Amino acid sequence: MAETNGNTSLHSLPGHLYVVATPIGNLADITERAKLMLQQVDIIACEDTRTTGALLSRLGLSHHTLVAYHEHNELQAAENLVAQLTSGKSVAVVSDAGTPGLSDPGFRLVRACRKRMLPVIPVPGPCALTVVLCASGLPTNGFLFAGFLPPKSSARLAFFNKYRDFDYTLALYESCHRISKAIDEINRELGASRVVCVAREVTKLHEVFIVGPVADVQARLGKSSLKGEFVLLVAPASFAL
Repeated sequence: MAETNGNTSLHSLPGHLYVVATPIGNLADITERAKLMLQQVDIIACEDTRTTGALLSRLGLSHHTLVAYHEHNELQAAENLVAQLTSGKSVAVVSDAGTPGLSDPGFRLVRACRKRMLPVIPVPGPCALTVVLCASGLPTNGFLFAGFLPPKSSARLAFFNKYRDFDYTLALYESCHRISKAIDEINRELGASRVVCVAREVTKLHEVFIVGPVADVQARLGKSSLKGEFVLLVAPASFAL
């Protein structure tokens, strides 16, 4: 199996895929290395070319080759990008915000590269999951990240019942359309005293963290804006603030 030292280079290398984290809100969170790679690579694969184009412009970067790579075209786009890498092009994959591959496109492209022994280089940076975990006050000695909850209430209730006695923190993403329902279902399935954290607009101007027993969080959430996407943490049953 080929080994590379591309992870130590500040220059993009031919045939290398760079998994680049971008800000989840505050533009100042972009790393210098991420900016260098986004400027240097031949191709940037992104969820929305308009969103990434706007980000590049705001960062003062110019780039002329943006390729759409999202959940609706991920399989075919991954193969096309692998072909570009095999031909010697360098490629960066980004999501609209945060770290690619975590409930965002990226996994299939990385897997395709690994199968073909093409170098994959992480360019770390912001990630909503880890940002909220470290600032929540909930246990971080272990956690289960389960992405977005199922859309149906019965499936969400089954999920919470399954992990009722889980020894570590549950970490979830949720949309503005379902966050209130998810909190209601935690209250119903796990009890009013279960400690949770709801975080919204993290790193942005109107950042909000609501932490406490789920019954209290439920009441406070009702008085808060529900715009944007949320990170939801559920503490183990034995945990108390």
